[in-house]
Amino acid sequence: MHPVEKIHTSVLLHECMQYLAPVSGKTYVDGTLGLGGHTEKILQLSAPEGRVVAFDWDEEAIVKATERLQPFSHRLQIQRRNFAEISAGLDSAGLEQIDGMMIDVGLSSLQLDMGNRGFSFQRDEILDMRMDSRGDMTAGSIVQTATEEQLADIFFYYGEERQARPIAAAIVAKRKIEKIETTKQLVGVIVRAVPKRFHPKRIHVATKVFQALRIAVNTELENLGTILDDGVKYLKPGARFCVISFHSLEDRIVKRKFRNNESLNVLTSRPILATKEEIAANPRSRSARLRVAEKK
Repeated sequence: MHPVEKIHTSVLLHECMQYLAPVSGKTYVDGTLGLGGHTEKILQLSAPEGRVVAFDWDEEAIVKATERLQPFSHRLQIQRRNFAEISAGLDSAGLEQIDGMMIDVGLSSLQLDMGNRGFSFQRDEILDMRMDSRGDMTAGSIVQTATEEQLADIFFYYGEERQARPIAAAIVAKRKIEKIETTKQLVGVIVRAVPKRFHPKRIHVATKVFQALRIAVNTELENLGTILDDGVKYLKPGARFCVISFHSLEDRIVKRKFRNNESLNVLTSRPILATKEEIAANPRSRSARLRVAEKK
């Protein structure tokens, strides 16, 4: 087992490959390389002549995935881009059409478990949350400079956090006393701002705020909308687009974009969920949802 595999378990891998059905001689796109699990499986199933163009904007992930996928390097091109830049990416690869595409829009194990990036509230880290270190905006800069109304909107719309207003007010009050620079500081503000009776039972009280900040920092919903529109244009007739998402905001966008695109046949009337066995082996798969559409 490669060292990366010990920290990374690809979600809905079997189900995604069943729909994508990679074969030799075809070209596929993995819009979210991450630590390379889905890409590796596509390359294995499409041997000996299948190709993959993979995108990721996380430099650390690319380094680790490149090492893992070295045996397939002659059939793999990795680009440091967000999947929203698919037009530029495929143009640089000399491709006008592809035979299938997938994206997994969840956080990778690398981002959650390693790297002092501020994605997790379970460790005390700098509030960064950038998937691309070249970006200017961080979670810390949002927390420190956004107005109370802007913060409340971010928490409510991106995190579906019902206590968005009191949390936003508490942040603004706290930052007048001291800068909120770390995950531990922010968690402390959230815990104190939300009355105990409103603390969720199944998740940590800070979960939705951290999700919302991450989405805002990385413009995730805008990027998802772009790939769902632009990516479809490159699919050959019969090519499939597999999308794994992890919360209702993303899933609703995928469902709507697939349904409203006249050039697609939706193959999943309901999202495909992880099996009990997968959830037992990888608890993070519990919230994963796979939707698939096929180009007409």
